[in-house]
Amino acid sequence: MDIQRLSLNQITCENNSLIEVVENCQNEGIDWIAPWRHKIANAGLKESARIIREANLKVSSLCRGGMFPAASKAERLKRIDENRRAIDEAAELGTDVLVLVCGAAPDRDIDGARAMVEEGIEALIPYAEQAGVKLGIEPLHPSFAADRSVIVSLGQANDIAERISSPQVGVVIDVYHVWWDPKLYEEIERSSGHILGFHVNDWCKDAGNPLTSRGMMGDGVIELKRIRHAVEDAGYNGPIEVEILNDKIWEMPCDKTLKLTKERFLELV
Repeated sequence: MDIQRLSLNQITCENNSLIEVVENCQNEGIDWIAPWRHKIANAGLKESARIIREANLKVSSLCRGGMFPAASKAERLKRIDENRRAIDEAAELGTDVLVLVCGAAPDRDIDGARAMVEEGIEALIPYAEQAGVKLGIEPLHPSFAADRSVIVSLGQANDIAERISSPQVGVVIDVYHVWWDPKLYEEIERSSGHILGFHVNDWCKDAGNPLTSRGMMGDGVIELKRIRHAVEDAGYNGPIEVEILNDKIWEMPCDKTLKLTKERFLELV
């Protein structure tokens, strides 16, 4: 694997500031970064863009937009407006991909919530097109259906992308969320032409809270190289984000995390 394709998703070093993560990327020769909006807010948008630009880093994506379903039309419209702000931030940071974590049902109507997701994405397309930003639907593992996303398979994400049929809309494939799917390789092939991002990490057995227990590559059960080859066969050859939410990794010094990330990326991805 080529180190030039490695992008550090900023959440992997959650306890560090943007400038600390950027400096460590420079030290390790990592050319790409994927910021999160709460870190951008802490530093300020223009200052964040300056820090990244002056470090000569490229931005693979911004996380996150989405969270479309809501109990009232007024709240849904507020969420659309928030997504427009996220699109503006992505454009300012110099990335053309906004990752969408689509949101959970506000009540028990999961089908209704999925319709709200699709309607929300469609509503954003003209604004996203004008800004030069694409909308990447990231399906989450089914364990997150109740609180984070009603889009829980790559097949569902592909369904939405195909129905909308816009060059502004595609999918983001995160191995943590899709590795278990018996239709995974069929759906990756189906994603050809609209894969906007690829994230790697690992699924560890008996790890605890699914949100903050995804592992470093090689510490779990995911067939990383097989999935990566399938994604490349489907036409995606862009940056590969290492995105790890893990309490123990967050406690590590950022420089040690990045050294381990590089080592595992080169060996296992």
